[in-house]
Amino acid sequence: MKNQSKSPKDHSINIRKPNFNLEKDLGHDWFNGSPFNTAFENSFSLLFPLGEKAFIESVKHFEKEIEDPKLLQEIYSFYGQEAAHRKYHQKYNELLCELRGYDLENLTKSQVKRHQHRYSQLNPYQRLASTVAAEHLTAIFADDLLRDKNHFVDSGKEVAKLWYWHALEETEHKAVAFDVYEAVEGHLKMRRRALLLATYFILKDTFRGIFIMLKQDGQLMKIKTWIDAVNFLFIKPGILRRAFIPWLQFFKKDFHPWQTDNSDIIEQWKNSIPIKN
Repeated sequence: MKNQSKSPKDHSINIRKPNFNLEKDLGHDWFNGSPFNTAFENSFSLLFPLGEKAFIESVKHFEKEIEDPKLLQEIYSFYGQEAAHRKYHQKYNELLCELRGYDLENLTKSQVKRHQHRYSQLNPYQRLASTVAAEHLTAIFADDLLRDKNHFVDSGKEVAKLWYWHALEETEHKAVAFDVYEAVEGHLKMRRRALLLATYFILKDTFRGIFIMLKQDGQLMKIKTWIDAVNFLFIKPGILRRAFIPWLQFFKKDFHPWQTDNSDIIEQWKNSIPIKN
């Protein structure tokens, strides 16, 4: 039988039940007191409930074509992790809007409309390619976060725990959708195009949410807000600048997520996530 999973031989994907007291942090600018940095992370969270649901469904469509027991087990663990991410980010988003007076329906309107119309018109291979691309983007940011233990220094500790937990699990399952796509002979051209589209829409939705939040908080026209934005995105830590080279690697014909072997980072973080008793 052909090995369809290309993850490391002893690699495991673990479903956790973490515990976060998000109410302590979400009512204020929890990320180093910066309105922009806080709005960026909060807006990014808005993407996950609908996104994770689509990811699970896109992989599940091809599950019956997978014969490798290792990849099948990874798929089931992928479902469990993504379902948990969807659940906790929905709680995060609802609590955030309750505490800060944001309109959740308005904040997510753009992505909901796109999923109802544009996304629903895609064929199963295109949906899976979209998942592969989005998983690459989240894996890039996850790896960067896990390597930078000072990223959330002086920030809300409970929200930081949630993001580190999410980053750990995104790193664990970063190749699952990719391996399924390869196993069902998805096209290289489609995969590359999917990354361009996923990057555009993820950034578009994230910045739409940022602008809505900053406007409501009276921060949109403040110079310091945009100085923070330039620093955060392009200088220090410069998360978009640092993501560029890993982003480009996806376009290589022989690319695979585990060409960047960060198993050591996973081991460092495994015992750092708060688990429910």
